[in-house]
Amino acid sequence: MERAVPGRDGGPRSPPSALPWGGLSAWLECACAVTFDLELGQALELVYPPDYALTEKEKTSLCYLAFPDSYSGRLGDTQFSFRLRRSGGQRSPLDKEGPEYDRAAPLWLQREPAHYFGYVYFRQVKDSSLKRGYFQKSLVLVSRLPYVNLFQRLLQLIAPEYFDKLDPCLEAVCSEIDQWPPPEPGRVLNLPVMGVVIQVRVPSRADKPGSSLDTPVNQEDLSPAPLVLSSVSELDLFRCFQPVLTHVQMLWELMLLAEPLVVMAPSPAVSSEVVLALTSCLAPLKYCCDYRPYFTIHDSELKEYTTRTQAPPSVVLGVTNPFFIKILQQWPHILRLGELKMAGDLPKQVKVKKPARLRSLDAKPGLYSSYKPFLHKDKALIKRLLKGIHKKRSSEAQSILLRQHLLELTESFIIPLEHYMASLMPLQRAVTPWRNPPPIRPFQQEEFLKTLENAGPQLTSVIKGDWIGLYRRFFRSPIFDGWFRQRHKEMMHKLEALHLEAISEANIGAWMKHKSEVEVVDLVLKLREKLVRAQGHHLPVKEEAAQRVRQHITTLVGSLPEDLQAVLCPQ
Repeated sequence: MERAVPGRDGGPRSPPSALPWGGLSAWLECACAVTFDLELGQALELVYPPDYALTEKEKTSLCYLAFPDSYSGRLGDTQFSFRLRRSGGQRSPLDKEGPEYDRAAPLWLQREPAHYFGYVYFRQVKDSSLKRGYFQKSLVLVSRLPYVNLFQRLLQLIAPEYFDKLDPCLEAVCSEIDQWPPPEPGRVLNLPVMGVVIQVRVPSRADKPGSSLDTPVNQEDLSPAPLVLSSVSELDLFRCFQPVLTHVQMLWELMLLAEPLVVMAPSPAVSSEVVLALTSCLAPLKYCCDYRPYFTIHDSELKEYTTRTQAPPSVVLGVTNPFFIKILQQWPHILRLGELKMAGDLPKQVKVKKPARLRSLDAKPGLYSSYKPFLHKDKALIKRLLKGIHKKRSSEAQSILLRQHLLELTESFIIPLEHYMASLMPLQRAVTPWRNPPPIRPFQQEEFLKTLENAGPQLTSVIKGDWIGLYRRFFRSPIFDGWFRQRHKEMMHKLEALHLEAISEANIGAWMKHKSEVEVVDLVLKLREKLVRAQGHHLPVKEEAAQRVRQHITTLVGSLPEDLQAVLCPQ
């Protein structure tokens, strides 16, 4: 049976239940196989479902990103991730759970509206039967969900089998994923694939930051025992940051201030892991700028990032080709890394060096930057990590310690901002039914900075330094802008909800006295509009309050002449 092409242009759509691959699209956009063609280079061999509409630009970019950028004689399998800008305009999500998922998920786990994530399993092995002498192929899972842990683990199960059995295997896997329950935040999910059940919990916005709720508990007697993932997205932070542990706070500041940063690594696996670790270290704050876990010289945005006529944009780039040392010399912060090795002792720490020293292609590993951190290093953290190494503490346990430190640092920074922001909200008693609610007061930077003396980060953090200087720089950062817009939107919604609840508790009979028909009709239309907005924007309005407003509308309409009632409530 021929499958209908999904509407990707934002046009009218069929009901979700009638769409083919509705279950699959809740998790994946498509799966692709990329191979090496002697005449064409990297070539897209397969897209599944076969009618998934990638643009030509997306196909070209995907092919380049599916293979290591610089020549590597390394044989075997490697996994990495990339993030690709979508082309061809905004496209509607296929699955009906999309908006509901985004409301329930933490901000940093929401679906990407303008980018794809690509999760890659690349194999390179000698094969004398091929003209090139090597078998080179990648299986790529394309999704709008930042579930790096889940999808890379899924690839470990399906890619080796796919390289052996090819297309029928991929079709069978996609059919299995099509039967999965949707990714519902806060719920433990059992996801069967190829005879294995992956068990995972998708975090919820209601979770307390830093809680261990992510790890699912197998309460069902599943046989065989499920493959339990501790997180859909969290990486091994200790492994990713091991060469830069002494500079973790400086890197946290660079992320907080959305400074342009290049991660130069020996492989896409290292570059993508480190970039994703960097962008996750602000949680629960969302890193709302662009980032590319793996970026190649063939990328269509290369000119954007290498122009010398303007300052580099706020983006974190993960690169592997040494050519980038030449073309990105004007970038203010470059982290040059070697291979990530788990050693028994603290790995050799890279040094902070002046950018001018990064000139030659054989430049040594280091953090090339002139940035002077605002906060002092937390030497106690390094001591605790060193103690863990000497006690042979697991990398997972070290990661939990490191993540907790970064979480506490972010919360110490953001709590004073949250408290100040809450003080800008009008008092509830000032919200009356028949007047527009008072506006939210504007954010005054200097007024906020004055609050720090008695209610600053020093209340929750032992770290010393120029916190005020850090806030001043933060106010110029897109991360502040993203945080402020989100909080202001939530406050506006809360204010609208309070106004609707005040209306619901008002005496509608008393209001109607001495009111003209025009005024009554005007109020009916306004109340209807408020209810539509409350439903459309999912305002935090209690159902009883909404029901009372509907009764007010019925009372108002009933007070009007029959001809007007017929206009307002046509049969």
